[in-house]
Amino acid sequence: MNFEEHAAKPLLNEAGIETPKGRLVATPREAAAAAEAIGPCVVKAQAPTGKRGKAGGIKLAASPEEAARYAEAILGMVIDGWPIERLLVEAQVPIAREFYAAVLDDTAARNPVVLFSRMGGMDVEEAAERDPDAMRRIPVDINEGLSLEAAKAGLEGLGLDGAEAAVAEVLTKLYALYRKVDAELVEINPLCLTADGKLVALDCKLTLDDAAAPRQEELAKKAAPPKTTALEAEAAAAGLKYIELSGSVGVLANGAGLTMTTMDAITHFGGEPANFLEIGGEAYTKAEVALSILLKNPDIRSLLVNFCGAFARTDVMADGVVKAWKALDPDIPVFFTIHGTGEEEAVALVERELGIKPADLMDDAVRQAVAAAREAAA
Repeated sequence: MNFEEHAAKPLLNEAGIETPKGRLVATPREAAAAAEAIGPCVVKAQAPTGKRGKAGGIKLAASPEEAARYAEAILGMVIDGWPIERLLVEAQVPIAREFYAAVLDDTAARNPVVLFSRMGGMDVEEAAERDPDAMRRIPVDINEGLSLEAAKAGLEGLGLDGAEAAVAEVLTKLYALYRKVDAELVEINPLCLTADGKLVALDCKLTLDDAAAPRQEELAKKAAPPKTTALEAEAAAAGLKYIELSGSVGVLANGAGLTMTTMDAITHFGGEPANFLEIGGEAYTKAEVALSILLKNPDIRSLLVNFCGAFARTDVMADGVVKAWKALDPDIPVFFTIHGTGEEEAVALVERELGIKPADLMDDAVRQAVAAAREAAA
């Protein structure tokens, strides 16, 4: 779950981290009214993505009229695939220095890690490459948490103009927020040191673990809707798990694990999967809907059907796909590999109804599908 800036910043305030005064608006008139109340302000596109400034989605406004003009220009923009429908109008802050701070999952260490850089702003990645010493990694034992002393030790030698203690306090508060909301990432960029010595979070990026939704029920309601393609939205409405990819080999399998294994095998043998689509469980009853959605992708050049049954019967799943194939009558090559419960019946069914002999080995079916996709694209 990803959150827009306006939804994430109140959590910073609750954690004791200061943010600028702001107001969420949806029209140029509302932006002007917000600027009238706030004074010199920043008009900011709201989307759960970075690089909004580079895309022209963040503008400084000195007057209500200027705020309205910028709002009119930003509303309706599309930034990284996200249409801009709302804006955050915030008070301008006198910036002395900009820092970067984040807490995120370190999957390799299986623990959180705190990142801090004395150089924040839009190009923090490039800045870290230019000056690796500017970025500090502070590993955290999740069973012990982040102490103020550990945070201070991680900042030693960075030259923060006497702000070390205040920054360390912000880092401990940011870590406490990360743990409280089951976050995968909490990022402040930039964390501003003002001319009068305050630390203010000018932006906030928040990502939560999807599995945390039952524990964070109210917060999850404020998450940005997932960005989906038209086909993904159609599949979701039909109760199917479908993800559109950029390859040419269509994939239809039962169970998420087998589907991902099939996709990995396609890549291993030099192809590119066109989608994730699994019809395990009761989804096999939606074979025709699933197949029709999959075939609407114009980039698909071949289809690989991979069924492996333990409790689920492969002959029942194959029957659904065979009926769907005959009803839709697509004009692309299809390759089957079937193993497990009901295998003999399923193989016989595919041979009898479609005139196709399923491959004995999954690798053989994958190779055939990849080769067919290449040939069709040539």
